[in-house]
Amino acid sequence: MNADRFDHLPRIEATLNYLAPMAERPRNYTFDPPPGVPRSNSERESHIVGIRDARPAAADISLDREGFAVLQGASAVQDFWDEDEVRRVYYPEVQRAIAEATGASKVFIFDHTLRRRVRGAADRVPGTPRQPATGVHVDHTATSGPQRVRDFFGDEAEHLLSGRVQVINLWRPIRGPLRDAPLAVCDAGSVASGDLVPSDLVYQNRVGETYGVTYNPAHRWFYVPEMQPDEALLLKCFDSKTDGRARFAPHTAFEDPTAPADVLPRESIEIRTLVFHEA
Repeated sequence: MNADRFDHLPRIEATLNYLAPMAERPRNYTFDPPPGVPRSNSERESHIVGIRDARPAAADISLDREGFAVLQGASAVQDFWDEDEVRRVYYPEVQRAIAEATGASKVFIFDHTLRRRVRGAADRVPGTPRQPATGVHVDHTATSGPQRVRDFFGDEAEHLLSGRVQVINLWRPIRGPLRDAPLAVCDAGSVASGDLVPSDLVYQNRVGETYGVTYNPAHRWFYVPEMQPDEALLLKCFDSKTDGRARFAPHTAFEDPTAPADVLPRESIEIRTLVFHEA
């Protein structure tokens, strides 16, 4: 498929925050670090980019080519802030949706995050909802994707890793139309390997690894404007296949310059899954 087929899509110009090139390994803490240690040693570099409207081309965008996909379908969940209902109702819905989209033999949900935008609030602050992630990133890497399998499956992990394994997120606004801090996703085929920078994400009990992303003018960005709760995005954050299929799709929240000042604050939920295919 020729990337030029996307040139006709409507687009906006917006600012995205990339990782600035740096000599040391990026490190970000999810909690207050020891005295004298900065919460993050990385700096961001802002670039204005064109972000295409993916909705007219949704049928031609796929997880294995661009690294993301647009899904249609309402959830039966009445209250996404009800933890029990999310696990009881939404988890099975997500497992079915991802299995249908990928042909997977097993979909394991290992994490979910709810976000409610509070203007001026920092992320990961006690007493404040999780905030939109405003730096270009990928949730997992070539190292941390397989490690997540080992973390959760113990002795069974190596057998599972002998087949194809993916980390796929399902991201959904939980009220709409969403115009505040929408999600932009980068076509994985436009990302060079050198754009992806392994970065430590430090928790109190473990150190995870994500990719920070440095700027490349070749990046092709997409979003779905004014998403409703009956729409969702699938984001590929890791794929063990190295045969040319998309493996890592960078993404970030961004400020839509066309949004009115009085937009509803963003509320969203993302489910993170390990997706297995029989060897």
